[in-house]
This record gives sequence, structure tokens and C-alpha cells, in this order.
Amino acid sequence: MDGCPSFVKLWIQLALVITVLSAPVCVALYIQIRSSLEDIQQTPEELTFTPARAEPAAQEGQIFSKPVYPIDAFPGNRQFKTVYGTIHVFEWGPEDGEKVLLVHGLGTPCIALGDMAKELVRKGYRVMIYDLFGRGYSDAPNDLVFDARLYTTQILLVLCSSPLSWTGTSAFHIIGFSLGGSIAVAFAAYHATMLRSITLVCPGGLIRTSHMRPLDRVLYSSAMIIPEWLRLKLFRASLEPRNGAACADVPGEKEDEDDLAFDDVPIAEDRPHVTVGDVIRWQLGANAGFVRSYLSTLRSALVYRRHDRMWRILADELARRRTADALPGLPGGKVCLIVAERDVIVVGDECATDAGEILGTEAVEIHVLGGGHEIAISRARDVNSIAMEFWNRL
Repeated sequence: MDGCPSFVKLWIQLALVITVLSAPVCVALYIQIRSSLEDIQQTPEELTFTPARAEPAAQEGQIFSKPVYPIDAFPGNRQFKTVYGTIHVFEWGPEDGEKVLLVHGLGTPCIALGDMAKELVRKGYRVMIYDLFGRGYSDAPNDLVFDARLYTTQILLVLCSSPLSWTGTSAFHIIGFSLGGSIAVAFAAYHATMLRSITLVCPGGLIRTSHMRPLDRVLYSSAMIIPEWLRLKLFRASLEPRNGAACADVPGEKEDEDDLAFDDVPIAEDRPHVTVGDVIRWQLGANAGFVRSYLSTLRSALVYRRHDRMWRILADELARRRTADALPGLPGGKVCLIVAERDVIVVGDECATDAGEILGTEAVEIHVLGGGHEIAISRARDVNSIAMEFWNRL
């Protein structure tokens, strides 16, 4: 190189520098391409969902001799495969009874609504409850956002899994608790014809964002402020039930000191020693998709009031059913809203005000029960009585 002109030396040196600097990039690109090619060779099931582990091994380290949420907790147990993964369903009650679909909340699987379901069956109804994706014994899709579209599709899949007909005009009642309330709203907005009624118990979707703490805004965000793996780790820690911790149904919200903490509420009358917190803790170890599905749901508009689109579409559907030439489904054009006096998650006054503002005061029948966010679990009979009286007036 001694005989080369200076500009040639400069270009040679520059080429060497570029080669050295680009080598790591090339290696990283090769690794990425190889990983992608390996993914292509895997089966679609391995790529598209995280299985819910239902084997006894998932219970290691638990203080209970049996799973806190047995896979056969109720009659009519079934698991069926879908392109989104396996869904766990219970369906029982008289085959000729009016049909009722129950949709559970954000953190607890459908066992939380077991007392409601059993009471409705005793009253002669045909009931179906199921685990939302990533909860209980249902798998969690890997490549989808846990939003209204996914959860509405899951309802349709659940309905189609029944040996009985759950479709058609005014085919069934729907009761949604907490997150299940906003899912019920989303379903009713686009499938109102199928519904005999809609009952919302402490529903999500209208929780004002002013209740979010700054730390929660960071954890729930999709922004790359912190790596996603670290965000999931921190979020998992926030869900772990422990004395003095925030409510697991919406981390960051604390109950009044005089009330029984949501995580300490017994999950069912016949399981007084199993609490909501026990079931949350069980899911953290037993369902590998639980934390991610929980966080993805919080990022959607199904919990906090980020926009009202689904609610406003439902308002239009209800209005059409209060006219002289009413469309089929949702007779009377009303929803039954049940809130709790001391709910710090879905504040009763705020929820009732906002629901009336969006849906119209004439479209909302409001009932207030004593207690906190747990009323669908702890006051199942009272919630059912209100719902059934509402149905009988339609």
C-alpha cells in the first residue's frame, strides 16, 4: 500500500472499517433469518398459541391437595380446539330452559361465576360459562391483541361448540362481570339480534383513566421505555397476591381498609377456603399465557375508558329497539346495569353516570348493591334476582 495514492489508501481503510463494523450486523441478520427458517419448519400450533398447562405438574408448590380450580369443577365440562387454541367450557342445566351465557372478569377464570351459574341452573336456566383466552384452562393466542375483536370471536366459537343451538334471534341472555361486561357490550354492539337481554355487573370499559397511577401507565404502555421482557416481569410481580397488595383484578386499585380485600374473597360458597387470590396465584403458575393476556387486555379499551366506540354503537342498536318498528333482539332497548356501593375499581356513581351519558338514560336500568367489586362472586343470588326480574319485564 506504500505505493498507492493517498486517496486510494483512504478508500481501502474506509472499506476495512465498514467491513469490521458490518460484521456483527451480518451475523445478527443471519441468526434472525435462520430463526425465521426454523419457525417455518415448526407446526402452526407451536407458533400461534401458548397452551394452558392442565397437568398435575402445574400444581407443584401449592398448599392445596387438589387444584384450586379443578378442570371438572362444574357439570358439562368440555375442551375444544380452535385456530386460536383450546377453549375450556362448562354447559349444563335443562336443555329446554332459557339460555344464559356468563362472561367472567379480567383476573379470575369462570370459576368466579360458578355460584351465579349454579343458582341459575336451579331456577331452570341452561347456563354456559367459559375461560377467556389465557385464563384458567384456555390457551392464549401468541400473535393477536387481546381486544374486543378477539373476545367477541371467542364468544361465537363458544356458542358454536354447544350441542344445542345458541344462535338465531333472541337466543340467549348475556351477563358480563367486570371485564366480561365490556366484552358483553362489544358483542351486543354487533350481534344484538342474537340477544334476549344484556346485564352488566360492575362492567369494565368505562373506568376513568384518572384512576391510573403513573407507574401503571408505564407498565400498561406499549412504548419501548423498558424492554418487554422486563415489563412482563414487573407486571407479573404486581399480580402476585399478598397482604396489603392492590386488587388483582386491576392492579393499582386498593380497597377500603374496612372491606374484605378482593383477593381475599372466597371464590365460591362450597369452597370457603379458596380465595380469589388463590386462583390468581394458581393461574400464575398453571397458565403460561396468563400474564401476557392480562397485560394485552389492559392495553385495549376494554378496561379503561380510552374511547367509547363500542358503547356508542350499542347505544344506536338499543335506540332502534325502542321504536315502533323495533328490530329483533334486545327487546325494550335497555341494559341492566348493576354496580356496587363501595367498588373502588368500577366506581358505581361514575359508571352509572357515564353509561347513562353514552347509552342514554332511557336505555339503562341501574341497580346498586352493597359491597365492593366482588358482588358477582359474593352476592350471586342477589345479582341473579335483579337480572331475572329485568328479564321478566322485557
